[in-house]
Amino acid sequence: MSSEVSALFIVDPLDDLKESKDSSIAMMREMARRGHQVWGCEIGALAWFDGVVQAQATRLEILPQGAQWFARMETGRRPLEGFDVVLMRKDPPFDLEYLVATYLLEAAVRRGARVFNDPRALRDHNEKFAIAEFAHYAPPTLVTRDPEAIRAFHAEQREIVVKPLDGMGGRGVFRLTERDPNLGVILETATANGQRTVMAQRFIPEIASGDKRILLVGGRPVPYALARTPRQGESRGNLAAGGIGRAQPLSERDRAIAAALGPALADRGLLLVGLDVIGDFLTEINVTSPTCFVEIRRETGFNVAVMFVEALERQIQ
Repeated sequence: MSSEVSALFIVDPLDDLKESKDSSIAMMREMARRGHQVWGCEIGALAWFDGVVQAQATRLEILPQGAQWFARMETGRRPLEGFDVVLMRKDPPFDLEYLVATYLLEAAVRRGARVFNDPRALRDHNEKFAIAEFAHYAPPTLVTRDPEAIRAFHAEQREIVVKPLDGMGGRGVFRLTERDPNLGVILETATANGQRTVMAQRFIPEIASGDKRILLVGGRPVPYALARTPRQGESRGNLAAGGIGRAQPLSERDRAIAAALGPALADRGLLLVGLDVIGDFLTEINVTSPTCFVEIRRETGFNVAVMFVEALERQIQ
């Protein structure tokens, strides 16, 4: 694509992003390499006035790799439809502020803004509960806020994992063994004494070989997954929880899951999706700010950012 594109990245604070692990920076660097404009802002910079959604945004110069990866250039308030593309890359939690941001982004879409991932699709695909649509690929799963129902599920499955519906990075995830003496207090804590809905899933022992992150770009799988293996004494493979990432080619089962989900999710405006697969089971569908670009490139040489930006350019055309 020869013509210059202006791209607004809605991200967490720029100074908090780390080039050693952040996929948004990899995207920005590839956009800049192709001669496109890169802009950045946080969700707090979005505002609606007189029918128009605007952002107080900063144009960024992407610097050569080093201690500082960007420099701030011009800053101004611009309507979102004034950018060629808007990329929603704010990390969870999916709280009220995140929800309001999707309303603002959807209002911008009605005026012609191109937003990825699509804001309505972000709302419709809770990253934990979205597996319900594809339950035949998932392990036995229960979604409830009733501690007694989880007790019964635990007795049936013997070993389970309980996690919040709005978390990320392994936060608030509990593993309950068959005769766990902390069962009662964990369920009280996880469900806030029956006031908070959670997800319980049968524990999958294959987590020892890694919680695989499979990236879908425009419905097509990246050929490598990042298997995130729990560190000693942990049951969570999340990198944020100390997991160790190892890139590996997709298995036949990985490809089957990706082929079944990819086209349907892409048709809903989900340009980038991260599927979490443990063993042969789909456990999560990540749509807010999927990552692992940097780790996959570092280990295999495959540049996921190139695949992503090429898919983005096709969408703009």
